[in-house]
Amino acid sequence: MTAAYEVLAVRYGTRTATKAQSYLNYHLYGEPDAEIAMDYFFWVVRNAGRTVVVDCGFGAEAGARRRRSLLADPVEALAALGVDAAAVDRLVVSHAHYDHIGNLHRFPNAEIVLARREYEFWTGPYARRMQFAHSTEPDELAHLAAAGEQGRLRLVEGTCDLAPGIQLVVVGGHTPGQLVAQVATGEREAVVLAADALHFYEELERDRPFFVVADLADMYRGFDVLREMCEDSGRLLVAGHDADVGRRFPERVGGLPSGLGELVVRVAGTTEGAA
Repeated sequence: MTAAYEVLAVRYGTRTATKAQSYLNYHLYGEPDAEIAMDYFFWVVRNAGRTVVVDCGFGAEAGARRRRSLLADPVEALAALGVDAAAVDRLVVSHAHYDHIGNLHRFPNAEIVLARREYEFWTGPYARRMQFAHSTEPDELAHLAAAGEQGRLRLVEGTCDLAPGIQLVVVGGHTPGQLVAQVATGEREAVVLAADALHFYEELERDRPFFVVADLADMYRGFDVLREMCEDSGRLLVAGHDADVGRRFPERVGGLPSGLGELVVRVAGTTEGAA
């Protein structure tokens, strides 16, 4: 029997952007600019025997400096869901940008899972060049390097079966080692957590790359991989920053503190027996 999980998307931050700010060479499309909402998520994957956190959000200081609105502290949101960050034993890092590893130091006992080429790039000689560095925070990369020195990293390549029912795929593009996760939610159903391989659904629908690109060919290739992963009607695709996530998946998690309930989206699965 296939291991099945509940998948939650936690909307912890937001900002208002424009299409010209968000899409690579937007002027090429010959369309007027427009404002778009850009939401910030991390994800919780769990069942009766296992809880895996995917990304851990931006830190409050970095978010404020970058003028992002913090809607909920990620670690406090996890606690409200019954997940103690200090007790999390596995944290998947889709990539090392500031809004995905900003609370890494608050998961002191977790095995951190990320792509080998992602780790090697951000601890290598080009990480501080401005066109790469603007999406990172030096102290957060230092926490990542420290985890490596502590032996708490699991570096993956290609495709990795992280656990029964959870598969990771390295696609690159947005960053050198961007990860996508596919999570089984039933015998024939699965959720594809694209993270920043797909910031907005429009990127895939209209073949429009995001403006932060490490390798453009890899980004287009990542779009193709996502299309292939979602060919089956039983696949649900979750974009990494699209406000439409909350509309496509309208179910919320009950019993949470005031204000948080609307921020936690149940993408698929059930709470029955969740750890």
